[in-house]
Amino acid sequence: MLESVTVVGASLAGLATARALREQGFTGRLVVVGDEKHLPYDRPPLSKDYLGGTASDEDVALTTADDGELGIEWRLGRVATALDAATRTVTLDDGERLTADAVVLATGARARTLPGELPQGVHTLRTLDDARALRTDLQPGRRLVVVGAGFVGAEVASTAAGLGLAVEIVEAAPGPLRRALGEQLGDACGGLHAAHGVTLYPGTGVREIAGSPRVTGVVLDDGRTLPADVVVVGIGAAPNVEWLDGSGLEIDDGVVTDAAGLTAFPGVVAVGDCAATQRDYTGSRLRLEHWTNALQQPAVAAAALLGGAHALPAHHVVPYFWSDQYGHSIQFAGHRDPAGSVRIEDGDPAAADAGLLALFLDAAGDPVGVLGIDRPRPFGRWRRELAKRC
Repeated sequence: MLESVTVVGASLAGLATARALREQGFTGRLVVVGDEKHLPYDRPPLSKDYLGGTASDEDVALTTADDGELGIEWRLGRVATALDAATRTVTLDDGERLTADAVVLATGARARTLPGELPQGVHTLRTLDDARALRTDLQPGRRLVVVGAGFVGAEVASTAAGLGLAVEIVEAAPGPLRRALGEQLGDACGGLHAAHGVTLYPGTGVREIAGSPRVTGVVLDDGRTLPADVVVVGIGAAPNVEWLDGSGLEIDDGVVTDAAGLTAFPGVVAVGDCAATQRDYTGSRLRLEHWTNALQQPAVAAAALLGGAHALPAHHVVPYFWSDQYGHSIQFAGHRDPAGSVRIEDGDPAAADAGLLALFLDAAGDPVGVLGIDRPRPFGRWRRELAKRC
């Protein structure tokens, strides 16, 4: 029987683990460590409603009055600096050592940024404080350059365009979202930018961010300069696992776990954005940086710690994410087989602004993924159909 658990990470995955432990019968000491001073909050709105000024701090808060009954000992504004996995001892930056029967690693990921010292007005967007600072800078009439056309960059561009900024996006890859969606459907999503007056520069790198003390432009690798009053760097995220060096845990783009979130050390699990977890659906190890995974994976890991099992609803086994851009709902479930192909079920990729439904097929021609733009009902049917193939 577990008598104590330390959860390192106070975002969605950490809070979801604490809730799951209590719901599944754990009654012992529960300590949650968070490197931010804020109680857990919801990240997806930060690039959309919160950044646009239509959501408040209260709107993005994840904790409720009921969470007061969980009996959590919060350690907020505290950084975990080391883990002794064998003894399940977490050392904090102030020297406090927390030894427990189980440790949950939910440290998430951080935004990657450009090298060197950057001028004022250059932002990343990952935390509530990031969003507050960026929201202040996004004033109508200003010129924004977004570096990176991934989902976060695209959502920021969409929000900023709606606020009345002149927006341009620079993407080093030949087209947007190539890794996640491939060429045809990545370009289809990229077409939403042009349809809403946002210029995309694909296949273009950044040589320098100009300006001092405040940014004035982005110098491209071909010598052109895009004038900028504000710059957002959206070039992906890195898992927060460096503090685990010397812990004995296997690290490979995240903390390596089995399908239940268990590491090779008894009583140590990893969940959320920092976990490289074996996925039954793909038959491979994946680190998923998506809200749905951070919400649902902790229930499975909590059950494993408590010596039980927790089965997710069938369609939740299939990896899933969504994005809202320019008033359009983009949904994706499953995965893309690089050796496979795409079958368009509805719509035209060249006119994705009018909606689209597409299937990703594996090399044998079987559906393994689905992309929907403003097609919630057929997307939902295909998501459930994909779950039957697990």
